[in-house]
Amino acid sequence: MDALILLTNDDGIHAEGLFALNAALASLGRVVVVAPDRPRSASGHSITLHKPLRIAKVKMPGGGEWYSTTGTPSDCVLLAVHEILRRRPDLVVSGINDGPNLGWDLTYSGTVAAAMEGAIIGAQAMAISLVNTGNHPEWDYGLASEFALRVASLLLREPLPPHVFLNINVPMPPDKRLRGVMLTHQGIRRYPGRIEKRVDPAGRVYYWLGGDVPEDRLEPGSDVEAVSKGYVSITPIHLDLTNYALLEQLKSSPGFAKLLENC
Repeated sequence: MDALILLTNDDGIHAEGLFALNAALASLGRVVVVAPDRPRSASGHSITLHKPLRIAKVKMPGGGEWYSTTGTPSDCVLLAVHEILRRRPDLVVSGINDGPNLGWDLTYSGTVAAAMEGAIIGAQAMAISLVNTGNHPEWDYGLASEFALRVASLLLREPLPPHVFLNINVPMPPDKRLRGVMLTHQGIRRYPGRIEKRVDPAGRVYYWLGGDVPEDRLEPGSDVEAVSKGYVSITPIHLDLTNYALLEQLKSSPGFAKLLENC
């Protein structure tokens, strides 16, 4: 039986990376695209609870099965499973994202969250992002889509354990030649968090988030370091966020022991 593959993203249904991914994975089985009807970058793992969601079947260049929704990337996965496909897909692929999802970026990323939702429902899942490390004027999705095909084929043959997924970042170096592939851990990348305060023509104050260059720490073996050196980064991510080492420390902490006794 052919594999059932669900594609989604957070850049919206008209994103070039999504078209490239759809074309690359078509040889693996039935590919169904369910994506937001507009850009949803940095939407994280949000789902829509307090307003209705809509689904529209759309025709796109290159053919295939395409649906747009008014929801977030995570909404798209849930709507696909429960309303469009009516079953769990074999593989959920989210991307190709325009820009990195490295280190602590993962907590903001709608791209990564959609893959996480795929893992939650019990499917094989991966998020893939293209990092324009060479500052090219045009984005070349060929590198990332070809690599996505290789990894997707592997996951269908050799599934990951339950409740995990892969976060993949593919660099686009100045010469567009990859240095190799590295299995990595999640690195450190943070934004200074500048907030700009502005005033609109009516005299009302509003605020604008972002704009600062992220601060990266090039830790050995991290996704941040790998991409900076021209390597594809593959980071296995699991749903359990518990810090088990700290959990054991807290169990032997006098302060926490007293806290527990007094509850």
